[in-house]
Amino acid sequence: MSVKDASNKNKENYYKVIIIGAGVAGLSAANHLISNGITNIKILEARNRVGGRIISIPLDTQRVELGANWVHGVLGNPIFELAMQHNLINLQQTAPQSRKVIALTDNGKQVPFETLQEIYEAYLIFLRRCEEYFLCTYAPPEDVYSVGAHIKLEVDIYLKSISNKEEKNLREMIINCLLKRETCISGCHSMDEIDLLELGSYTELQGGNIILPNGYSSILNPLKATLSPDTILTNCPVRTIKWKRKKAPVTSPSGLNEIPEESEDGNESDKTITEEPKSIQYDGRVQIICDTNEVFYADHVICTIPLGVLKHNPKIFDPPLPEYKQESIDRLLFGTVNKIFLEYDRPFLSQDVSEIMLLWEDDISPHDEPSAEQIKDSWYKKIYSFSKVNDRLILGWISGKEAEYMETLDDQTIADKCTELLKRFLKDPYIPAPKKCVKTSWFSQPYTKGSYTSIGIGASQEDIENIAQPLYSNPHQSKPSILFAGEHCHSNFYSTVHGAYLCGRNTAQIIYRPESPQEIVMENDSTDLSAWIQGISLE
Repeated sequence: MSVKDASNKNKENYYKVIIIGAGVAGLSAANHLISNGITNIKILEARNRVGGRIISIPLDTQRVELGANWVHGVLGNPIFELAMQHNLINLQQTAPQSRKVIALTDNGKQVPFETLQEIYEAYLIFLRRCEEYFLCTYAPPEDVYSVGAHIKLEVDIYLKSISNKEEKNLREMIINCLLKRETCISGCHSMDEIDLLELGSYTELQGGNIILPNGYSSILNPLKATLSPDTILTNCPVRTIKWKRKKAPVTSPSGLNEIPEESEDGNESDKTITEEPKSIQYDGRVQIICDTNEVFYADHVICTIPLGVLKHNPKIFDPPLPEYKQESIDRLLFGTVNKIFLEYDRPFLSQDVSEIMLLWEDDISPHDEPSAEQIKDSWYKKIYSFSKVNDRLILGWISGKEAEYMETLDDQTIADKCTELLKRFLKDPYIPAPKKCVKTSWFSQPYTKGSYTSIGIGASQEDIENIAQPLYSNPHQSKPSILFAGEHCHSNFYSTVHGAYLCGRNTAQIIYRPESPQEIVMENDSTDLSAWIQGISLE
C-alpha cells in the first residue's frame, strides 16, 4: 500500500472522520471504522512514515527495534492475536531461552550468583508490596508517596540485618542497578517520581514478552492492508485543531452583528462583542490546519497525538482543552527511555553470557536529584546493563534526564564511552571499538517528545480517563467532535502497543455505533480468540 505526501494537494478536504497520527492507535481506529462501513476517513501523519513509536531497522544480520520492543503478554492481547492471525509469530522461536546474567562492579569484580539471586528475589518482593497498595485498603507508611521511597524503606530494613560493610555495600549497588532498570520499564527518570498508590494500576497480561521475528514493524502491514492508497497523508504535521465553532451572529438594532462571546472554559458568557458583519469561520465541523497550510474539515477527529507532544504544545487546540483535561495532561509523566546499539566486527563476550549488569561503587543515589553538571559528567552511569542481541550486537538501555543528555552527543562520543565502560567492567584492555553505534532520540523527536506514559506522584488512573474523555462542540451533539486515543488513554495498559490499539478501536466504536455512550468503556474484541480464557493461568 502506498501513502500520499502532503505536497500533493487534495481538493476535497472534507471527511467524515480525520485521524491525527498513523501509529497503532490511528491505524486501529481506521481499520475498525472501515470494517463497520465508515470509509470517508483520512489519516494525517506528521512523519514521512507510519508506525509512530514502532520502528525497526536492519542492523548486522537482523532487524532491531528503535521503539516498541515486545508484545507484552499473550492472553487477551489483540496485538498477539493479530500477529498469530497473519503468521508473524513462530511459537517455537518464542519459547523462553536460557539466559545468563552476570553482575560486575566497576573494578571488575563479579558478584556471586547466589548473592545476585538473593537480592533480585528480595527486590521483587519489595516491588510487589508497592503494587499491593492499589487494591488494598491499608495505607502506606506516613510521608511515603513514591515507589522509590517505599523501596528505600524496605531496603534500609533489609540491610540492617547485614553486619559486613562490604556485603551491605554490594547489595545496595545491586538494588541501585535494579532501580535504574525499573525506570526503563516504567518510563521515568527516578522511581521517586512514580506514585506509590497507582503502581498496581497497570495490568500485566499473562504469557510473557514476545518478540516478532521479522521486527515489530511487521505488525503494521496487516493494519495498513485494508486502507486505500490515499487514506494516509504523510509529512503533514497538524498545527491547529479548531473544534468549537463560533456562535452565529445576531443582528443588533444598530445594524451591526453581535457575536456572543465564549468564556475561557468554553461556556457562553453574558457579554457580547460588536463587530462589522463577517462570515462564520466554519459550520460546526472540526477544522484542522496543517503546517503545510492545507486545511481539512471533519465531523469527528480522533487525536492520537502522544502525551509528550500534548504537554509541550497545548496551543494546538482552539479553543484550549478544558481545564480538567489539561491538568491531567500536566500531572501524568511522559519520560524518556533510549537505546544504544553497538555493532562489532567480531564477538568478544563469552558465549554463555547474555547480559552484564553494571554496578558502580561511587554511584549517585537513585533517591538524589542530580545536578546538570553531574548529568553531563556521569550520564553513562545510568546505563544499567549491556545485553547481547546477538554475538556481534550489544544493546544498552538508559532513561530519564541522562537519556535526554545522551541524545545531544554524537555517535562516536557515545561509542567511545561505551567501549571505555566495557574495558573497565570486564577488565579487558583489548575490547574492540564498535564499527557502528546507533542511538535513539525519543525526547528530541518533535512528534513524540519522550517515550511512554507513567503515573507520577499526585496523578492517578482518573487522569488517563480524563484525557481519553471525548469532547463535544455543543451540548446537543449525539456524537463527539474530538476523541482521544493512544497508549496514554488506556488506564490499565498505558505505555503499551496493545493499549494504543484498544483505545483506537474504542474511539471508532463510539463513532460507528448507533448510540454513543457518554463515557468510554473498554471492551473485549469479539475477534480476540483468547479473550474467553483470560482467567486461566499459564502456570
